[in-house]
Amino acid sequence: MQKQDDERFPDYFGRSVRALSDYLGIGLQIAVSFALFVLLGYWADEQLGSSPFLLLLGVLLGMAGMSLVLWKVLRAANRKGRHPR
Repeated sequence: MQKQDDERFPDYFGRSVRALSDYLGIGLQIAVSFALFVLLGYWADEQLGSSPFLLLLGVLLGMAGMSLVLWKVLRAANRKGRHPR
C-alpha cells in the first residue's frame, strides 16, 4: 500500500504545482494591470496638475483591466469544463 501511494505522489505533486502556478499567474496579472493604470494616472496627475481626475481614471481603467483578466480566466475555465479531456 505504501509503495502505491509513493508512486502516485509525483502525479499529485505535479498537478498541485501546475494549479499553484496558474493561480499565481492570474493574481500577478490582476495586480499588475491594476497597479499599472493607477500609477499612470498618478503620474499624469503630477505632470498635468489635474489631481485627482486622472488618478480616478486610472483606478477605473485598472478595474476594467482586472475585470477583463477575470473574464478571460472564467471563459477558459468554462471551456475546459465543457470539453473534458
